[in-house]
Amino acid sequence: MPTLERQDDVFLLDLGDGENRFHPAWITALDNALDDVEKAEGPCALVTTATGKFYSNGLDLDWLTTHSDQRQDYIVSVQQLFARLLSLPVITVAAVDGHAFAAGAMLTLAHDFRVMRADRGFWCLPEVDVDIPFTPGMAALIQARLTPQTAHEAMLTGRRYGGTDAASARIIDHAAAEGAVTTTAAGLARTNAGRAGNTLATIKSRMYAPALAALRDADNPLG
Repeated sequence: MPTLERQDDVFLLDLGDGENRFHPAWITALDNALDDVEKAEGPCALVTTATGKFYSNGLDLDWLTTHSDQRQDYIVSVQQLFARLLSLPVITVAAVDGHAFAAGAMLTLAHDFRVMRADRGFWCLPEVDVDIPFTPGMAALIQARLTPQTAHEAMLTGRRYGGTDAASARIIDHAAAEGAVTTTAAGLARTNAGRAGNTLATIKSRMYAPALAALRDADNPLG
């Protein structure tokens, strides 16, 4: 399960050491951690990372299969998490030290910046290959955070991007060496910690207003 610690001005949120799928309890734990970040006073920023093979492997399809009657509420909770992170009043950096697939890849896009290991791990949106269409909110998030050319390729082909390719496609901001992903992300976060606050939140909310509206559509999240 996710754990949160503070190192001076930087909150470090570890998503876990497994596949870090979006189980409802996992989502709740992330929301609780974000509550603590939002309550913090003074300069602060957030880095998310993971300690296993995966940053996140996406939706918990096993849980969803056995709780199909809760599908809409589940998708609403996932999209609300994306929206909350996208508009959080602190600078956020994803330290992608393992695979980020599907909703896990989208979670990275809800951050302000992304650092990924250069030599190992993939960033991928495989929905076209697993026959699961993007919801309107998910599509809006992806298209708001990637260039049109990269969004087109990533969404329609399910391409797996390694760290160097992801940097070239501008999916991530930095490709770092093994062992340097989290420290690079923390340095970037620390540099921007003084920007936390209401003004930052307002800028984000206005910058990503269409994507946020689509993500927060609880009445028709599946389109």
